[in-house]
Amino acid sequence: MKPSRRSALKTLTGSALALPALTTTLATANPMDAAPKLKGNINHSFCRWCYSKIPFEELCVAAKGMGIKSIELVDPQDWPILKKHGLTSALPQGAGKGITEGFNDPKYHDELVASYEAIFPKLKEAGYSTIICFSGNRRGMSDEEGLKNCAVGLKRLMPSAEKYGITMIMELLNSKVDHKDYMCDHTAWGADLCQRVGSNNFKLLYDIYHMQIMEGDIIRTIRKYNQYIGHYHTGGNPGRNEIDETQEIYYPAVMRAIVDTGYKGYVSQEFIPKRDPLKSLKEAVLLCDV
Repeated sequence: MKPSRRSALKTLTGSALALPALTTTLATANPMDAAPKLKGNINHSFCRWCYSKIPFEELCVAAKGMGIKSIELVDPQDWPILKKHGLTSALPQGAGKGITEGFNDPKYHDELVASYEAIFPKLKEAGYSTIICFSGNRRGMSDEEGLKNCAVGLKRLMPSAEKYGITMIMELLNSKVDHKDYMCDHTAWGADLCQRVGSNNFKLLYDIYHMQIMEGDIIRTIRKYNQYIGHYHTGGNPGRNEIDETQEIYYPAVMRAIVDTGYKGYVSQEFIPKRDPLKSLKEAVLLCDV
């Protein structure tokens, strides 16, 4: 069975351009070698669920060895382990009701508000400044109704988010392949929601893999909507595997476009490795280090 983000989250919680072949040095890199000298234009992170078979302590040690600063989608009980290894979490998890039950349905608002308000002080205490959130599935709802409902629910949280210095990051996901019926599946819809919420403490997670499936035109979209984007994820398309020459997105150009917008946050690897996972992770970090 092919691993999925949804199944991995449950486990842990409870355009088309040809990519040139990687250099010989990069292809033979040992993930446990000394940390590579990175350029510093991109802050590197990766998602824990893609490496769930590796014990978390070992994963932290490997991340440090690659010069990676963050592991994300990590639950609160494991934040102390990150701190122990001198790592942060650029996008933690630990609140909400998952991907399918989100802010577009008013019946969840009270529960969602309570859940996020409870985690804001914990995030601040841990030194984190973001938390992931989701729109939820459509279930026959129109785009406009979903926008209105999400804005109402999220606006309830903005005073508390602003008080604690936390930015809520809503993920853009594809509804074509991986997350059927998910509402926040186009960048323009998410940008409209940001405008309606009207706070810098609510932004979008632009997942390059997902938006390649839904929209393509990645670089132009990033340039147009970058003011609403608070985080980025990668992944090879098709398949959400390594971001190398086996897939269609030319990541060095995308990374340069992100840097050119003045973005100072993190870019997180979120692909499912088909080969040696740590070797593939290191190759991806070096490829994106423009």
